[in-house]
Amino acid sequence: MSAAPPPPAPAGSPSEAGDVRAARSAATPFSPDGELALDEPLVKPVGGEAIEREREMLREINSRSLPGRLAGYVRLSGPGWLQSALTLGGGSLAGGLYLGVIAGFGLLWLQPVAMILGICMLSAIGYVTLSTGLRPFRAINQHVNPALGWLWLAASGLANVVWALPQYSLATGALQQNLMPDLLGGGGELSDTTAKVIIAGVILVLSIAVTWSYGSGHWGVRVYEVMLKVVVGLIVACFIAVVARLAIAGELDWGAVFAGFVPDLGAIFRPAPAMQALVDALPDAASRDYWSNVIVGSQRDKMMAAFATAVGINMTFLLPYSMLGRGWGREHRGLGIFDLATGMFIPFFLATACVVIASASQFHGQPKADVRIDDAGYAALLEKPEGELTKSESAFLKNVDARGVERATLSEDERVLAAALVERDADALASSLTPVFGGGRFADVVFGLGVLGMACSTITLLMLVSGFVVCEVLNVPATGWYFRLGALLPCLGALGPFYWSGAAVYLAVPTSVFGLTLLPVAYLTFLLLMNRRELLGDAMPTGGKRIAVNLVLGTATLVAFFAAGWAIRDSTFLGMTFGWPGLIAVAVAFAVALAVGEVVKRRAAAAA
Repeated sequence: MSAAPPPPAPAGSPSEAGDVRAARSAATPFSPDGELALDEPLVKPVGGEAIEREREMLREINSRSLPGRLAGYVRLSGPGWLQSALTLGGGSLAGGLYLGVIAGFGLLWLQPVAMILGICMLSAIGYVTLSTGLRPFRAINQHVNPALGWLWLAASGLANVVWALPQYSLATGALQQNLMPDLLGGGGELSDTTAKVIIAGVILVLSIAVTWSYGSGHWGVRVYEVMLKVVVGLIVACFIAVVARLAIAGELDWGAVFAGFVPDLGAIFRPAPAMQALVDALPDAASRDYWSNVIVGSQRDKMMAAFATAVGINMTFLLPYSMLGRGWGREHRGLGIFDLATGMFIPFFLATACVVIASASQFHGQPKADVRIDDAGYAALLEKPEGELTKSESAFLKNVDARGVERATLSEDERVLAAALVERDADALASSLTPVFGGGRFADVVFGLGVLGMACSTITLLMLVSGFVVCEVLNVPATGWYFRLGALLPCLGALGPFYWSGAAVYLAVPTSVFGLTLLPVAYLTFLLLMNRRELLGDAMPTGGKRIAVNLVLGTATLVAFFAAGWAIRDSTFLGMTFGWPGLIAVAVAFAVALAVGEVVKRRAAAAA
């Protein structure tokens, strides 16, 4: 005679919410062909026995001493490495490269601080997901505001397509300029268009094959994660090797390097010291005011881009769905935080810091090497037909023309500034380091491999997130052709090398600024989710812990809104600057969307 079933939990008991959802999820089979229930993951999780073995292993690991726990966590980590591979892309390279060019070592603190704030928010996202077992998009629509849910999903999907553009340009530049210049570069055996078609085609085929493996069940997830761990490790090793060689060659001022990790917000309002010295050398107040404003504006753009690439809005989408795909639950919350702190922060910090250090040591306050600014060279440049100008010369003359004076009358001191503000590309940094590496192609190969790894790993992650987004819109599992076709949307980025010339890396800067304007949607959404008792039940922080959590997340959200507001205000569209009127219009539209979403939510609740 079977035992009587336990009495049901009270209908409104929030403390039982997580257990009820977990039991219902375990009893509900994964439906690969039909619509999903609210608590079914997009990706089929590991089987019952496998996840139980992992949970038992996790309980054993948690009983160890600290070194033993850390070693065990490393073995079980995964989603944090996906985040690392996504963030270590063209945007991170561009952010580090241009921070070093414009501000020297002075902004080394910016990307780690942005990453720490992002990890705090991602930890909250992971905590909510692992505590409830619910897919965040559906949970947001039901418990917070459907307008925020749809804005978050749409912004994540759009960011995947937009951010793919600089990745393809970056990969193409690495192959043409650093790794295979004799075959694929200008003047090589293949025409420029043919070379770009071959590069884009090969990257597309490889990226599709790697990404589609993720939709092949749990084995595909693990294979995908292992491949990205290897790529991330190689990226970090390449850039550490660069800084190590700079240090051996005595090219680094370590005092200035360490001082650069101390936060200083002055770069928002004034030029970096080396650039300020060039400005102070100008003879009249009008020219000093002009170049000071140009430099400060450029510093702000680079700061916003670097902040945005630390944690993008599509990363907030990837994390919870990849955790659910691993079959993680409440027992994995500590592992999730460790995973982010190690798999995401450490590789990002090492790679971006090394790029900033290398860039600052070679370029900060220095005019572009291949631009003639002496009187004779400048006069010859002005006589040169436009069709014969190099990319650097065209960019230099664009800076000259923006000054608003006759080209021939520009003083040599102002020419130095115009040449120092020419955007560098990855090949310029590699070329400048060739003497440090003892000549030959070693610098090109090291930098080329690092850049190519950054671009290709990010492309596959953008495709993965895009597949998740499409499947979430359709409410179907991330398997089969729905996922595969959805993952192809970022392939539009393959057009990047054909439609953007100039500094290929620099395309990541405006792209990242665009992504920054979308980030506050995710931050606000998960701040609100962390305070929903009807969703979290007994997992919601209380007392002093709740105050601390809200203080940290609130700070991250306010910083994101401040940065996004600044980026929107300074943005241009069709030649017009948004300014304060544009920022106010965006804020009003956002408020209206929230109000409409609240009405929809209440009507849905009343009809239920």
